[in-house]
Amino acid sequence: MASVQNAYSLICRQFEVGLAETAIRENCGLLAYSPLAFGALTGKYLAGEPPAGSRIQRFPAFQRYFKPKAVEATAAYVNLARDYGLDPAQMAIAFVRSRRFATSTIIGATTLDQLRDNLGAGEINLSADVLTAIEAIHRDNPNPGP
Repeated sequence: MASVQNAYSLICRQFEVGLAETAIRENCGLLAYSPLAFGALTGKYLAGEPPAGSRIQRFPAFQRYFKPKAVEATAAYVNLARDYGLDPAQMAIAFVRSRRFATSTIIGATTLDQLRDNLGAGEINLSADVLTAIEAIHRDNPNPGP
């Protein structure tokens, strides 16, 4: 096998538990899908009503990233990004890119602006302080969007 495709994001990190070590040892990288957790990690859903034309509005049955603990964790990650002057979506994608086992991320932008923002994450290297803060949030809210 050359790669495996699993969901992986700030709020869905189960891959780390059982597969990350194998992926590294066997040189079989992760093609991480949904690094923005269906758009949740952009922060656009935290205000209440989903924006017109958004994925969750078009596909309301997909609630795995919108459970109360997932929303709580998302808010913490969005606030962290803003505290460090980062775009929340770019921070989320940059985190996935920073994992040793991740060889690529599969993004799903619905507008050209979103695509530009997502691609901009390729220029971001998260500082040790940001990564430490991410781990603290993860410890308090482990995998709330499985």
